[in-house]
Amino acid sequence: MIELSYWTTPNGHKITIFLEESGTPYKIISIDISKGAQFTPEFLAIAPNNRIPAIVDTEPADNGAPISIFESGAILEYLAEKTGRFLPRAARDKYTVLQWLYWQMAGLGPMAGQNHHFVTYAPERIPYAMERYINETHRLYGVLNKQLEGQEFIAGAYSIADMACYPWIVPHERQQQRLEEFPHLARWFHAMAARPAVQRAYALAKEVSENPTITPESRALLFGQRAR
Repeated sequence: MIELSYWTTPNGHKITIFLEESGTPYKIISIDISKGAQFTPEFLAIAPNNRIPAIVDTEPADNGAPISIFESGAILEYLAEKTGRFLPRAARDKYTVLQWLYWQMAGLGPMAGQNHHFVTYAPERIPYAMERYINETHRLYGVLNKQLEGQEFIAGAYSIADMACYPWIVPHERQQQRLEEFPHLARWFHAMAARPAVQRAYALAKEVSENPTITPESRALLFGQRAR
């Protein structure tokens, strides 16, 4: 059993997509980040960076004590190795997948996240910051579009790289991006959206939180943190 500490963000969706695709039994533990649930001692014990998602594997492969993992990329890699799914064993193919997983973690996610912040959430509009992150998101879309030319999925076969990237493309309109500019990316995006496991993962998200609202209090929790 995988215990998934989760909220309805792109990084949260990555893990529910994997769990649905692989048929791995799991239990959702809702962590409402707009209400400060990420700062409870119980959550910090498994996720010291106070960010979702995190997992506890109650039945690890070594039959030892439960294992906790934080950081969505590490979780995907762990689950792929545990289940033997969506991460090739052959070194060349494996590292093709991992390169694109880490590309998402280091590039697409952080840059699109800053895009979301300055375009949607910042209390004042800062044109330089908005242009900076809209343009960088556009550049990254172009990188992914080129990678998808001539192949169905990011690393050839369907993998954790696709699961990691897709949730960060879902809000493309909010990121001020037009998918029609990226035909290979658009084709992949629609194929991903049609997958039953992806649809189940997003249906689950609506059950957990339909339309989260940003209030002054939640804004301070989400964007005003300093070291504790």
